[in-house]
Amino acid sequence: MMMKPRYLAVAIGLILSCTAQGADISASAIEARFAALEKRLQVAENRAAKAEKRATEAEQQVKTLEARTTSNEQQTRLVAKDVETTGQKTAEVAKRTETLVADNNKNSSDNSGFKFTGYARSGVIMNDSGTSTESGPYVTPAGQTGGAVGRLGNENNTYVELNLEHNQTMASGATSRYKVMLADGQRSYNDWTAATSELNIRQAFVELGSLPTFSGPWKDSTLWAGKRFDRDNFDIHWLDSDIIFLAGTGGGIYDVKWGENLKSNFSLYGRNFDDLEDKNSDDTRIENYIVTANNYAGPFQWMLSGLRAKNNQDRENTGTRGVTNAADTGFHTLLAYHGDSFYGLREGTSKTALLYGHGLGAEVKALGSDGHLTDDASTLRLATYGITPISKNWSIAPAVLAQQSKDRYVSGDNYKWLTFNTRLIQQITENFELAYEGSYQYMDLDPQGYSDYNKVKGGFYKLTFAPTFKVGDISNMLSRPEIRFFATYMDWSKELDSYSSSDSFGTDGFTAGGQWNFGIQMETWF
Repeated sequence: MMMKPRYLAVAIGLILSCTAQGADISASAIEARFAALEKRLQVAENRAAKAEKRATEAEQQVKTLEARTTSNEQQTRLVAKDVETTGQKTAEVAKRTETLVADNNKNSSDNSGFKFTGYARSGVIMNDSGTSTESGPYVTPAGQTGGAVGRLGNENNTYVELNLEHNQTMASGATSRYKVMLADGQRSYNDWTAATSELNIRQAFVELGSLPTFSGPWKDSTLWAGKRFDRDNFDIHWLDSDIIFLAGTGGGIYDVKWGENLKSNFSLYGRNFDDLEDKNSDDTRIENYIVTANNYAGPFQWMLSGLRAKNNQDRENTGTRGVTNAADTGFHTLLAYHGDSFYGLREGTSKTALLYGHGLGAEVKALGSDGHLTDDASTLRLATYGITPISKNWSIAPAVLAQQSKDRYVSGDNYKWLTFNTRLIQQITENFELAYEGSYQYMDLDPQGYSDYNKVKGGFYKLTFAPTFKVGDISNMLSRPEIRFFATYMDWSKELDSYSSSDSFGTDGFTAGGQWNFGIQMETWF
């Protein structure tokens, strides 16, 4: 029989082996060995075939896994792309949400919807005999021309302002605001005062702002019309005296922006003077019109107004030099600085204004409110105040108000006065403070017999101590509400008692020589 080459090689090997062992093995034994060897080789070959088959299958599985891995990688890239796209969409949604929140916050800051605000003060005051007494920030003879003194511990009236507003923001971004103010002032202590009520609608106006059709300097401006206090009036609260008070019925536009820090307000206000007593006059009803340009450059303000009241020149004022006719025109100007520090010296705030008026503009505070001013009337006023903390528990607010007015009501008259006022606050606890106020006013008044007023000269001073309770920020001098107990001492030059028979000084029980007043008062605003 024929042997396969590998078997032949094995046989030769066995032969040689047998030869080496002595050549004593028979042919049948050799053949048997060959058969056993062939069988073992066949088994090995079968195992090798199976192993090769398994290797082929494993290789196929590897290829399948590689294909699956490639597919998974592609799917992973697709998923990653989807995640990236989703992230972009999420970012867009977040951005839109942020915009909506900002818009919502803007609407919230615009106080969209209804809003209620108010101011009120009310209290009782008596002298050291437990009887009624005279009081008020304008209690001195200089008060007739605006000479205010400190108000703390010097008020006995109930005054209330109630403000209702409705604000709205349109889809276009335009805004509207409607406001009405109801006010009443009383000196009666009774609970029912309808018979002596001074209930009045002091404001009723509409504003339209951010109109989308406005562009350039008018883009962010606000139109208004109605009866109102001018938005940019400001005052010295400790004296209860406005530095400038422009009010009436009319219309205008706020915030015409010429540059980043330069803007203007323009307005027309109408007011009414007392009717003329002369029935032969063409028109006994006198209306006064005020045209104003109010300009701002950073912290500086320059205000210029012109006034016109037809036929008001028929009004006659009588003095020792005879009759002087009232003015029918006038002008007014104000230059102010609104500081964000205490006169540049330390933290706090301060405001300073210089005002001048001529003719009908010679009433420089309540602009256009006095129809008895003459053609030659001229008034110069300085007003300044500041607020600053001076230590952890102390704050101070000094104020100065000074004025000179000539030919005001009759030819040759002269009204001069100067007021110094300071309020100190000492913080005791979170809800309790001690308030101190001192005022001094010097006046030199020569009315030339107008309204039977007499020439006087002298000084007035007032000192007040007021333990005060409050629930707001005790360190903020302007936070309210407050409830105050107070004791006030005031005195003045005896000569001032003879200024007029119709004013407070010189009346029964209220003459020079020293006056004590005691009382309790609340004040609030929100």
